[in-house]
Amino acid sequence: MTHDATAADHRLGVDTPGWLAAAERNGASPKDALSAFDRLPPIRTDALSGLWRGGGLHTGHPFDGLLEESGWYGKRFEDHETVFPLLFERGGGLIAIDLPFLPLASAASLDSHWRRGAVSAFRLGIRLFATTRPTARLRELSFRGVTTAAMIHDRHPIIDVFREASPGMVLGLMDLRGLAPMFFTLRRAAT
Repeated sequence: MTHDATAADHRLGVDTPGWLAAAERNGASPKDALSAFDRLPPIRTDALSGLWRGGGLHTGHPFDGLLEESGWYGKRFEDHETVFPLLFERGGGLIAIDLPFLPLASAASLDSHWRRGAVSAFRLGIRLFATTRPTARLRELSFRGVTTAAMIHDRHPIIDVFREASPGMVLGLMDLRGLAPMFFTLRRAAT
């Protein structure tokens, strides 16, 4: 973490990496998650190269837990043009998937009964969505006044914006038009 971020944490009486670990376990308010995100330093796109294990940071968002319930592993960044944002563990390995017709608005409004059914159906048919083609790109963009790495999905109006929580750990914010931000973490995977 940079000196400026550490100084800001000290002034605010907050240990951002410690807060983040607790928030992953216990959840957080959207306001607190956004405040922590804003305190973290930017990360460059080239620092994201490689395989990352994903995790949720629940804030009451309609998508909280959906990726984890579906068996999401994380993301792989090969270069600026070659990004696989949806990696899932299957058969002892990882597969990348593409969801070209994902009804995001409908997914956000599913009640728990329908959500469980949709997740079960997805897990059974996940291989139907397997792809070897990248489905996102990396760019640096200005978000909330800070230029940082961001992942732009090819088929959906989603931008994932990243900040460095600590060496090898990133806090991500999914920016989707019409919904509040959804937060997640990425940890560099051992290769």
